[in-house]
Amino acid sequence: MVKWFLHLSMFTILMVSISFSQATTSDLGKVEDMKNPVYGIGLSAGWASGIGVSFRVHLPSKSSLQVVMGIIKTSSKLSSCLGGEYQYDFTRNKSMRLFLDAAIGYYYKGVNSNEVSGPFRIGAGVGSEFHVQEAFHVTIAGLFVFFSDGRIIPLPQISAHYYFY
Repeated sequence: MVKWFLHLSMFTILMVSISFSQATTSDLGKVEDMKNPVYGIGLSAGWASGIGVSFRVHLPSKSSLQVVMGIIKTSSKLSSCLGGEYQYDFTRNKSMRLFLDAAIGYYYKGVNSNEVSGPFRIGAGVGSEFHVQEAFHVTIAGLFVFFSDGRIIPLPQISAHYYFY
């Protein structure tokens, strides 16, 4: 699984570096430029906040909130996760933003009981969001993830969102 995240992260970095010549949008410029919240929907994959469909809102301040939910049913086993993130911007311009990231999540897999070791997770770290094209943005973050079974591991998170301006 970690190998898959590393390959996806490298591919995303390559695509983002190619995309800096794209046209930008004005609504994610400086904090002073944002008069209204900006909403986005997309996909997210991370050990702390979850894997699945995500909804993000950039508030007209330095804060952003994200909710992630995923459900997979195979044979008789249910796998699901529910999580969220709080992001506080250090800097933001028209092509990228750098932020502090705090995440929490719960993972479940099983029939009658949870088979996941360390199902509750809390993470903290830094991330960066890159403007790829029009309203499409890609986010890469590195978080120190605390698992409820006592492990603490630095792990990546990645997401892609389409924003509605």
